[in-house]
Amino acid sequence: MRRQRGLVALLPRLYVAPMDLRTAQAEVDAYIGQFKAGYFPPLVNLARLAEEVGELARELNHRFGPKTKKPDEPEGDVAGELGDILFVTVVLANQLGLDLSTALQRTLDKYRVRDASRWERTP
Repeated sequence: MRRQRGLVALLPRLYVAPMDLRTAQAEVDAYIGQFKAGYFPPLVNLARLAEEVGELARELNHRFGPKTKKPDEPEGDVAGELGDILFVTVVLANQLGLDLSTALQRTLDKYRVRDASRWERTP
């Protein structure tokens, strides 16, 4: 069998299939479940979430705010920071027995009602 080279060889590693929230919760639970320590306590995970949000804030401040990066500082990864935030959010939901799909739907419903006439709509 011929070995693929270049971009074609990387494609399976570059493409990540989208997943719904329930699948994400199941995958995170399977990942955490393989470790003896299991889930950290909720307050530890809340601290982790705050840390990840801080890392996102720092990156966005470098990109859009007045605080620019040092010349030798590497470019950050906003998508990676959002992924970290999502991961810890899923961890918290799992350990608290919450369904994120339901939680998100409730939140969207709340915004649709609360902000129904708040913003000008696009044509």
